[in-house]
Amino acid sequence: MTEALIVIDVQKDFCPGGALAVAEGDQIVPGINALMAESPVVVLTQDWHPAGHSSFASTHPGAEVMSMTEMPYGPQVLWPDHCIQGSDGAKFHPDLTVDRADLIIRKGFNPAIDSYSAFFENDHVTPTGLEGYLRSRGISELVMVGLATDFCVNYSAVDAAKLGFKVTVRRDLCRGIDMDGSLAAAEIAMAEAGVILA
Repeated sequence: MTEALIVIDVQKDFCPGGALAVAEGDQIVPGINALMAESPVVVLTQDWHPAGHSSFASTHPGAEVMSMTEMPYGPQVLWPDHCIQGSDGAKFHPDLTVDRADLIIRKGFNPAIDSYSAFFENDHVTPTGLEGYLRSRGISELVMVGLATDFCVNYSAVDAAKLGFKVTVRRDLCRGIDMDGSLAAAEIAMAEAGVILA
């Protein structure tokens, strides 16, 4: 039992009809459910922002959604308001087998900093606690699926590889936003970090 499945941000706001919808984001749910059924350890991540989060365009007067700004920790995309704590959009996709999860990691709850990765906030320093959980369970290999390939999956996979985990990303069970070539760039970054793209 050295392998864990990490299911990233399969939430209503990232699926068609949601505030930050990823095209075909809902189509990966049946395949993820099937994979969860055969995985010894399952971890779900959940984007979990307070209202007025600093990564929302609405908190920056005059800023366009999907424009870039500079934060103390580096460049930041300004997103539409999404995955607000307790909101319907923050809930997992209704067809996702949530009860199969051993652990749910909530991220992005610090109002001053965004958190794409399942392992670190966007300062690349502040941990979420996931690494310690996996190490304490003796897990060394990770399979990652979910949304979106070029943001939260990418950051999670690269961080996990840097931490020394063997990481496989199932591209068939991910979907990307692909903003200005971000999907191709993410796949290059993952490959360069040693992530297996399956």
